[in-house]
Amino acid sequence: MAYPEDDLAPDEELLLHRHPHWKMLIVPVLVFLLVVALGGFLGALIRNQSWASIGWIALAVVGAAVIVAFTLVPSIRWSTTHFVLTDRRVIVRQGVLSRAGLDIPVTRINSVRFRHGLLDRMLGTGTLIIESASDEPLEFNDIPHVEQVHSLLYHEVYDATSNNGDEDNDPRREERSQR
Repeated sequence: MAYPEDDLAPDEELLLHRHPHWKMLIVPVLVFLLVVALGGFLGALIRNQSWASIGWIALAVVGAAVIVAFTLVPSIRWSTTHFVLTDRRVIVRQGVLSRAGLDIPVTRINSVRFRHGLLDRMLGTGTLIIESASDEPLEFNDIPHVEQVHSLLYHEVYDATSNNGDEDNDPRREERSQR
């Protein structure tokens, strides 16, 4: 799902849009496969019982509830979580029924760091840490290609602070518009 560009300010350029890394979906997929396999096994065990139809209904209800809670909800949460970088701000949005959002102006960012362990490096993900005017650094987990995101965000912060808001003379803006 693409980030709606009508949520951006006029002349604000979308540079990057990411969902959390797909590794967040591993456990929900495994739960789904386990529930289906276990349901099929238990359904086969009770097929010759006199109460088999009631047992199958109970298995279906319990299986559906587990799949909704542990597969469908995390999948929807993943697809509705957005990490967006524009030439003016970092935007984080998440949620379906109740939405939460965070906007950090690029000019307010003091430093940008990233962290990833061996497994994260193998999967191409990591944690992006942004220090801004707030008291605590903000950590964004499971950002795909975190090193590239870090580099792009660093360049945007550097450009914003070196130009002091003079966007008309920003050579990177001209370079981006030619892409």
